Amino acid sequence: MSMRQAAYALGLIYLLVMGAPTGAHAVSDDAALDALAAAYPDALLRHDGRTLIWRDGTTMPAGDDAPDKSFDDLLRKPSVLDQFHQLYPQGRLAAPPGENLDPGRFRNTALLRKLYGDCTKGEVEKQLVPVRWLPKTANRRIQITRAHGVADALAAVSREIDALPAEIRHAAYPIAGTYNCRPVADTGVFSMHAYGAAIDLNLRFSDYWLTDQKARGSITYRNRMPQEIVDIFERHGFIWGGKWYHYDTMHFEFRPELLKLKD
Repeated sequence: MSMRQAAYALGLIYLLVMGAPTGAHAVSDDAALDALAAAYPDALLRHDGRTLIWRDGTTMPAGDDAPDKSFDDLLRKPSVLDQFHQLYPQGRLAAPPGENLDPGRFRNTALLRKLYGDCTKGEVEKQLVPVRWLPKTANRRIQITRAHGVADALAAVSREIDALPAEIRHAAYPIAGTYNCRPVADTGVFSMHAYGAAIDLNLRFSDYWLTDQKARGSITYRNRMPQEIVDIFERHGFIWGGKWYHYDTMHFEFRPELLKLKD
């Protein structure tokens, strides 16, 4: 292992246990914006380190003037760069996520509405297309956005899960939902479901931090989602809510920019 690889590994271990320090992002601004532009090349032309330049000629600030945000502010008022405050760990988790380690839960509304539309104005629904979920098993018609290849990616996920052994793929159906123009329960920020870019799998295999906290008075990580299903989603650009301290293990959302950040 090179010194650079060793340093990266040590940094990753720290982030997995502690999260990124307040006021810092898990990666450099340029690396984060490079990953963002690479994930949505049909929409983003380039960046200059501070500003996103869209293919339609408009611009958008990448950061803001509030570098020392609390965790609550990161959830409710993240800048584009704040979305990269924590590094999303790919593959099997070695341990439950550390306190307030929620990579992917910081979502900038202006960016996502630019990418997918505003569901409150009917813009997202115009992009929804049908996908057959597990055609050999469940064969359910679901609605997902076609924007940025999301529908194609989910169809590929569906085909791979359909080929898994029955005892594993059963965690993927019946699904609990896809498009839903609603905010997240605890933050008021719109969910990725509101952009047609998320799917919730079988409720019987689901563990959700808020439900568990209300029942037990504390957050104690739980998961019953097979790793094989998680791996398939990650290969196609989806992150998993089971890698959050505030876990939502049936939830997957399309965030390829977070999966592009690896050594």
